[in-house]
Amino acid sequence: MWRFVLSPLLRYPSVDELADRAAALVARHPADARLRTVGTSRAGTPLWLLSVGHGSRQALVVAGPHANEPVGGATALRLAERALADPGPAVRADATWNLLLCLDPDGSRRNEGWLAGPYTLGHYFRNFFRPGFREQPEWLPDGAAGAALPETRALLALQDELRPFFQCSLHGVDVGGGFVELTRDLPGLPQRVAETAARLGIPRELGPYDTLYWPSLGPAVHRIPPPRRAGLAAAITEAAVESTWFHPQPYGTVTAVVEAPMWGVAAVEDDTRPADADAVLRTVSHTLRHDSRYLEAALGRLRPHLARVGDADRLLAPVDDYLLVCPGLADAWDPDTDDGTGRPLPPLSTAHLAALRIAGRRLALRTAGLLHQLARDAGPGAADVLRELDRLIDEWCADYRVGCGARWIPVARQVEYQSRVALAAFELAGRSTRAGSRSGESGWGAGAAVPMHRE
Repeated sequence: MWRFVLSPLLRYPSVDELADRAAALVARHPADARLRTVGTSRAGTPLWLLSVGHGSRQALVVAGPHANEPVGGATALRLAERALADPGPAVRADATWNLLLCLDPDGSRRNEGWLAGPYTLGHYFRNFFRPGFREQPEWLPDGAAGAALPETRALLALQDELRPFFQCSLHGVDVGGGFVELTRDLPGLPQRVAETAARLGIPRELGPYDTLYWPSLGPAVHRIPPPRRAGLAAAITEAAVESTWFHPQPYGTVTAVVEAPMWGVAAVEDDTRPADADAVLRTVSHTLRHDSRYLEAALGRLRPHLARVGDADRLLAPVDDYLLVCPGLADAWDPDTDDGTGRPLPPLSTAHLAALRIAGRRLALRTAGLLHQLARDAGPGAADVLRELDRLIDEWCADYRVGCGARWIPVARQVEYQSRVALAAFELAGRSTRAGSRSGESGWGAGAAVPMHRE
């Protein structure tokens, strides 16, 4: 039970608000908090690191690795507030919190069309943005030495500097439930996740589609397999690629990827045996094939008009990614189709089937939302496509609400859930890892904080 009260967040903070709020925290706690830049984005936006505490062992929290998942920035601020209000857990772990407020600020800015609300599915998907896979800074498709993005290089340098005993990557799930992915087991975490989820009314996602073939460490907790060489589709759908999650592993780091849902669906927590799994799989796979073909055709109709869209390539990159993976996923999920991998589906619960249905619809909705943005800027020649996309987005969002029972989770509750799970993982990692993780901030002390404009 927390021994202090924090004001609830009613909406997600923007990139600029994250920096402003962090600076305000440092101004109020100059002896215990410090703010510095650790790099800049491709557009020149500072990458801000907020550090709290005086411990010799380092914990690293990475917020905003995916541009459309703003809960992480709010959670990072909440973790800092908690560490300042109740330093006991960090003191007991001899730890300093290092909170990277937003790893992809450029992509995050592109989501500010929906960030302040209204929080409806239609508004979210019509303004959704996540860059193409190769522009997402957590991934290392060419290995650490070949990291091309300045955001990625900044994170790698920070990991090498801090050598953290614990790293937490803060992610969001647009529709579904909460779950955790670990590079190494943290015994006791599934129970802590269950208690937190039950207390806050957050559904746990027991069978996320991207962990379908991963080892389970307990309900809603999965172990990330070691990186392996695979094609782009597997990298996108299964994280089958080198990543910043594993880069600090030689330092003894355990990484926890904490996923918090925006719209919750109760069915993703239903571990009962389905009456006819094959029938559900046929429907899900056939629907995904149909929707992706329709969207391919819509893209073809849009292409002649895209010369008017100044940043069409940035929107087309994720569209191409989604349309690339849809056929393979449909084949993998279809009980009547051999997808050529020789890898059968594992036993599926009702929760797994709900997650696959949500995932198929998510891929279609994200693609439709990105195409909608292209069509909006493409001029009168794209008006018919725009009307059709509006109809599809409304129809598919209604399926989420009515067919899946998706319900909005207030921002404050998302943040509370994610921060509690992150803190639980931090505490468990602190108990299991006592190796000499060193402070990465030379000259750390009780002096006054460096003002933001002087960094």
